[in-house]
Amino acid sequence: MCEPQTRAADDPDRPPKRTPPDPDPSGPPNPGGLPLLGNVHELASDALDFYERRAATHGGVVRYDVFDTESYLVSDPAAIRRVLVDDHDRYEKGEMPRSRLGGLLGGGLFLAEGDDWREQRTAMRSAFFRERVAEYGGPMVDHARRTAASWDDGDVVDACDAATDYAFAVLAESLLGSDVERERETVRAAAESVTERFDTRRVTSFLPEWVPTPANRRYRRRVAALRSTIRTLVAERRAAGPPANPAAASDLLGTLVAAAEVGAMDDDRLVDNAVTFLFAGHETSALGLTYTLYCLAHSPAFQERVRNEVAALGADPEPTDLRECPALTAAVDEALRLYPPVHSFFREPTEPVTLGGYRVPAGVVVTLSPWTVHRDERWWDDPTAYRPERWLSDGATGPVHGDETPGPAVGERPEYAYFPFGGGPRHCIGMRFARQELRLATATLLRRLRLEPVTTDLSVRASANTRPAGPVRVRVHTLDESPGATESPDTS
Repeated sequence: MCEPQTRAADDPDRPPKRTPPDPDPSGPPNPGGLPLLGNVHELASDALDFYERRAATHGGVVRYDVFDTESYLVSDPAAIRRVLVDDHDRYEKGEMPRSRLGGLLGGGLFLAEGDDWREQRTAMRSAFFRERVAEYGGPMVDHARRTAASWDDGDVVDACDAATDYAFAVLAESLLGSDVERERETVRAAAESVTERFDTRRVTSFLPEWVPTPANRRYRRRVAALRSTIRTLVAERRAAGPPANPAAASDLLGTLVAAAEVGAMDDDRLVDNAVTFLFAGHETSALGLTYTLYCLAHSPAFQERVRNEVAALGADPEPTDLRECPALTAAVDEALRLYPPVHSFFREPTEPVTLGGYRVPAGVVVTLSPWTVHRDERWWDDPTAYRPERWLSDGATGPVHGDETPGPAVGERPEYAYFPFGGGPRHCIGMRFARQELRLATATLLRRLRLEPVTTDLSVRASANTRPAGPVRVRVHTLDESPGATESPDTS
């Protein structure tokens, strides 16, 4: 889930800025791989480490192969901007994401192209307007209060499990309706199979979905159950009477149903998009919150700084308060830099293009890796360290970037040295929602709890997202001073 305030260069209504063609250079470095396998064995060993080593050794554009699929890892921020912004109309999501994710996401917004994509995005954009997202702040804070209240002093909790439950509850109430709560087990089983299906440590994850491996069979069965569940929810919404138009809906599912009723999308696209937001919406937010809590547990001084900042508000924060919380914003932005929930974005050039001074042919996979760029010492001092102070100006009077358009931290570096939510016209539509959720949840929890690390060495793996390889345990200590009058009664 993911949408920043559109920058001028990212506005899809503006004519694209076309970069002048470069002279016809040679292709990018090709370090080679094994016959037939290409670099699959290296990716299966540790895909994130492979990306980092490939970029460090061979530069900002370098080739790798997955079986017979020619691929190019792009870690040069200027080239990334060229793909996502300047020349975005020369790229599409491509065959690889469609073949790997089509069974899950269908033809929804994430995989749609051209006019189909524009029509779908227009149909649902009202659900993510600034004013609408601000209305979701109440459920975000309420569910964080309930999470904190469920823990006793000294409890050791798995931050990832807790964050997943929290994000699902928020998504259900805010975007897809409380009826989806009863389907939590169906969603959990599908998410588990998606993680297993795309876990790059398994060589079989690079095989097509139709290959009848045990993981693929479970994946197909559970995704089919998830899609059936969504169809049932849609039927119930229709029976209750859909909104007159998408803008009149009170949540995203209502927006989608209304869009289908007025002919803006068919029922298949409706289900595709509901599945997309149900899976991607709570997975990426949950991971972002997991990594923020883990990092703050290991940074007690900055944790206290954030706590003091939000305590000064006198109550749990509302969306309008977030601009007054630069340390809170820095804590989240730095966690997303160090552990971006989406480790890679993929594009496919529809014609030969030039990237980083190299000629790249049409029809290949172009991999844009936030994980690699965010940890590149060319752009970041001490890149593997969690240092939220880097996002604050001298004197800590506030972040140097705007609240809705996170840019580089203090210092000179290219714009796309930081892009945890993509960029350009196809930036993720829910980023405003996700960033608000992460900050409100973190602030609400820290007003009630002090976090200590239990898991001391976080290991992550590349699956559909950047996932922890095991539990992410923190110890929670309840604070002596209760927010008291700032609480709203729990009527659940």
